[in-house]
Amino acid sequence: GVKESHQMTIFRIIAAILHLGNLKIQGERDGEVCSVSSEDEHLSNFCSLLGVEHSQMQHWLCHRK
Repeated sequence: GVKESHQMTIFRIIAAILHLGNLKIQGERDGEVCSVSSEDEHLSNFCSLLGVEHSQMQHWLCHRK
């Protein structure tokens, strides 16, 4: 009973969440700082699926504010 366009949106969101779960986040300085590689395939897929800017997502995944 769900329209095909809504199904594709749901599938895109689920795929993005699964890619986010595979993201490699490196901890530095005893866990005080972290970073995500700009070449991470899963980050690229996540950003393209949701239409968000790669550099912004890379930044905000590692900063609290």
